[in-house]
Amino acid sequence: MSRLLKLLELQQRSGDATWIGPASGPQGKRAFGGQFVAQSLAAACRTVDADRLPTNMHLQFLRGGEAGDPVEYTVTSVFDGRTAAARRVDSRQGERLLTTASVSFAVDLPGPEHGHRIRMPADPESLPRTGPAGPAPSMPLDELDIRIADEIIDGEFVRRFWWRATVPIPDEPQVHTLVAAYVTDVYMIDPALQVHGHSMQARTHRSGTTDSSIWFHRPIHADEWNLLETRSPAAARGRGVVTGSLVRADGLIAATLAQEGLIAEREPTPS
Repeated sequence: MSRLLKLLELQQRSGDATWIGPASGPQGKRAFGGQFVAQSLAAACRTVDADRLPTNMHLQFLRGGEAGDPVEYTVTSVFDGRTAAARRVDSRQGERLLTTASVSFAVDLPGPEHGHRIRMPADPESLPRTGPAGPAPSMPLDELDIRIADEIIDGEFVRRFWWRATVPIPDEPQVHTLVAAYVTDVYMIDPALQVHGHSMQARTHRSGTTDSSIWFHRPIHADEWNLLETRSPAAARGRGVVTGSLVRADGLIAATLAQEGLIAEREPTPS
């Protein structure tokens, strides 16, 4: 099994609603936030009927995690209705609470639809293979093709983050959704710094995601090209917000995302 898919294979702890997510490694490095997003979502999905697909997820990052250690996810059933369900998921390493998330599920219902781009901004095959916007030691980058193209449009910084998995993905919609939740978290808050000519890679500021939200609209195909297009509408008080659309290769918007992150100036080093 690929490293990417292995990260999404949680094991249930005997006797309760707790799931163990594998470590991403290496030891001594900070765990990647997308790991908590994807594994929290995976744990929640294990506790609902298969016809109830995730509609939204909101996750707060409370503490950093250790990449070399497994993560424990406790799922609490908040609501089970005729067509919808809700779960809370808390992640821990030892006694340390790392993240807390809420996930909503619903069966598909008929209704009006919109969210289709007639024209995509570029052909990702024509772009250089860049990888993420900075180092990602705990991600299986050899199993992902990431191509980033930044642009200023009408004075606004826009990041176009093209990605696809390069390993075979099972024909299970849930797995494709989990891969998307994992990949799209990487450096997503960076545009809030890029607006001001800074970056997370340059480490000029204290930075990191504090809150992440995803609204799922349509099935995602992780082994095809997907575009995460993001902008930062506002920043203040040492925090920035980034919003984005996850667009499939056929132009359909599969998900809407938003993140809040820390982008505070570093305190001067005492002389």
